[in-house]
Formats: sequence, C-alpha cells, structure tokens
Amino acid sequence: MNEIVAQKFKRLRQEMAAQNIDLVALGPTAHTQWLLGYTPYPDERMCLLLIGKTNEAFVMPALNANAVREHTNIEFFEWADDHGPFDALNAALEKVAGAGVKQVVLDETMRADFALNLLDKLDGAAHQFTKSTVGALRMRKTEDEYKLLKLNAQIADEAQEVAAKTARPGVTENDVAEAVKEHFISKGAKPVFDIVGANENGAFPHHHTSDRVLKSGDVVVVDIGGTTKGYPSDITRMVAVETLRDDYQEVHDVVEAAVQAALAACKPGVKTSDIDKAARDVITNAGYGEYFTHRTGHGLGIEIHEEPYLSASSDVILDEGMVFSIEPGIYIPGKFGVRLEEIVYLRADGPEVLSERSRDVVIAKN
Repeated sequence: MNEIVAQKFKRLRQEMAAQNIDLVALGPTAHTQWLLGYTPYPDERMCLLLIGKTNEAFVMPALNANAVREHTNIEFFEWADDHGPFDALNAALEKVAGAGVKQVVLDETMRADFALNLLDKLDGAAHQFTKSTVGALRMRKTEDEYKLLKLNAQIADEAQEVAAKTARPGVTENDVAEAVKEHFISKGAKPVFDIVGANENGAFPHHHTSDRVLKSGDVVVVDIGGTTKGYPSDITRMVAVETLRDDYQEVHDVVEAAVQAALAACKPGVKTSDIDKAARDVITNAGYGEYFTHRTGHGLGIEIHEEPYLSASSDVILDEGMVFSIEPGIYIPGKFGVRLEEIVYLRADGPEVLSERSRDVVIAKN
C-alpha cells in the first residue's frame, strides 16, 4: 500500500489499541473510500474489509476480485456465488483476528446482513460503530484534503454567481439549477445536488427544485454542491428577483447574525451542541425560533453529510482540522425561507471560511 494509505492504517491501529478494539469491519462504503482511496462495487454479495491489530484482509466476491485488485494489494479471501461467503469469512477472520475478538467496530453504513452475519461468527463480541475510530480520523482533515475542499468552494462560489445571473422573471427553478450544473461540469466537477426554492418553496428546507416560474419580487434559496477529485462543495446563498420584498431584510439580518454568532463560537475544545445553541439563541431571541427547524451544521469530507453534526444533541468536541457547515435558517410557511451556509475549516485560532462570496442577498436584474 502507498504511504498515505499506510499512515491511515497506522493511525487507525493506534486508535484501536487505545480503545482495546480487536477488529474493525468495513463494508464497501465511504469509510473504505477514505481509508484506501477506493471502494469496491457495493452490491448484495458480502464484501468486507477486516482490520485487526496487525493484519488486514478482504472478504471478496470472486466476481469483483480482478477489478478491485487493480487498486490494492491487501490479501483477498475470495468466494463464488455457487459456494457462498462463509468459508471465506471464517478464513479471513482467522487470519486477521484469530479467536480472540472481544470488541469489534462495525461500519454503520454497510448492509445489515453483512453486519449480522459477521456478528454471528464472533461469539458474543461487544460491538460499537465507527464514531470513535474511522469516523474520528475522517473528521480531522489533512492539508491535502483542505486544498481540495477549498478548490471546490471556489467552483461553488462561481456557480452561485451563475445562479444569480440566471434568476430573472420567466425562468424556472429548474432553469437556474441547470445553469449551475452546466457550470460545475465546465469546471470538471460533478453536480451532486441543487435546492432552488422561490418564495413559498424556499420555506421547505429540502425543497425539490421544480418548474415553478420565477417572478419579480421572489426571494430564492440557492443551495448547491458538486464534487471534484472525490471531495464536495456545499453552499447556500439568497437571490432576489429584480426587487426585494419589504418583509425580507429583517429575516435575512437575523440569519446573518446567527451565522456570525456560530462562527464566533467555533474554537477547538468547544462542544458542537454549543455551536448550535449560539446560532439558535440568536434566532429564538429575535422571535423566529419556531421557524429554525433543522440542525446548525454537518461535517463535510468524502461525503457531503458526515461527522461532526452540529445539533442540540451532539457531544463531539471540536478539534483542529475539522470541516463542517454553519447553516442556520428561518422558514416561514407560505412566504419564504432564508438559509445562509458556510463551510469552515477549523484552525487553532478559529474557523476559516472556505467561500469568498458575500452572504448578502443578491438582487438579480436583467
């Protein structure tokens, strides 16, 4: 394995030793993508990466083995459809962990049948999920990961500019989204999601972009993201079509104040729930608390949503190298919604905002 992968295995085994974990079992998921820089095809056939204290091995469907072998030299225990996976699973477990597995970490995102069949072989071993091992390592981004996230933030900034120039009376939400997608593609990025919601549609935080036609006076939520080299962007800004409705600016100002409060609270050693509280208190004190209906943020890395999550129930302690969103919002049913979203990279002295685009509402005019 290359040096980057070897270092990740080393860090993972240090966490395993510190927590007395005998085995980590990962499916063909984002966890394996992060660890190896590649993940096998995820179908119904059992595919497991088993990591013990000194050895690692794949339980690998023979159908997929040749394709995966191009990406890794980890030992395979192959199985074919006409025989089933359990002999291969037993042999891999013996190689990696022997008979002494008392604590196993399970990939919470793999298929349930993979996990249950593995546990059946471990004779009552206690299990936990990846939050304190692979998940904890994924939360702390390297400088190379930071550079990729910064690159994607710059592309997304440009895509927001395209959205603002496209939004005008007579075009649809889908037209705006298509213009954004075309920009991502022109920059070598893969469009991943778009939420374009005008006026009453913007009051649904996860509105499905539609053929709703924009008209003068609409305020539009534009929440977009794309990926380059395996890492994503995620940004939300507000656009007003031609003119700004009279009841809008007050709400925007409250959301902006909530963003600033959350950013000011972001320091290493602070609990993520305290960041959520900082943003939520601003909105609640302004009289809009019932209209802030989601958490304040989520981590960003291999996946667009990953640890750490910034909610009232989250107990993760912030640390240098963590990357996450700050995205408070106010959603007034039947009227409009306002969400302002930044992605931040946490440094020793506080958050670095990856976007360079203003959070002010853009008034789009022909």
